[in-house]
Amino acid sequence: MPPNAKMLMQELRDDHRNMAIVLDVLAEVTKEAAAGNDPDFELVDEIMRYMTVYPDAVHHPKEDIVYRQLQRERPDLADGLEDVPADHDAIAELGTALRDDVEAIIAGGAVRRDKLVKDMTDYVERLRNHMNWEESDLFKRIDSMIGSDDRNVDVAQFEHVKDPIFNLEIETGFQRLMSSLQR
Repeated sequence: MPPNAKMLMQELRDDHRNMAIVLDVLAEVTKEAAAGNDPDFELVDEIMRYMTVYPDAVHHPKEDIVYRQLQRERPDLADGLEDVPADHDAIAELGTALRDDVEAIIAGGAVRRDKLVKDMTDYVERLRNHMNWEESDLFKRIDSMIGSDDRNVDVAQFEHVKDPIFNLEIETGFQRLMSSLQR
């Protein structure tokens, strides 16, 4: 069955559910670090690799395309949403900063604990708030645009990329994260 707009929106919602699960794990690791314990830095590295190779590189660009279609096709529904792509960029920057922190620690570099905890906390809070807003506002507007006619959103340009963790085949680079999610 060829993809359609409703399938795309379900995929984006599924991504949010999956990202929330991963953010819960990161939030727990953040609590450990804030309490003065050394977290599992390899796990944090896997989390941030996942967040930068799937949500930042696949999920958010799809949302940006759908948002641009909303602006073009239904400007009445796009009012006040101009910051969507910039917000995705800001989240990606926070993710990159956190990933850099963790990679430096794993390589033996020094990163102050308070900086690491702040970067982790900022990332989790920003992405959670962003996803909650999308679910409660942006996605409802897109659903209104779609209505009963899936042709209101052009899905031909979307390449289906499998989530490297939440598919039946887990990529080898994310084994520690998957084990943590299964606990």
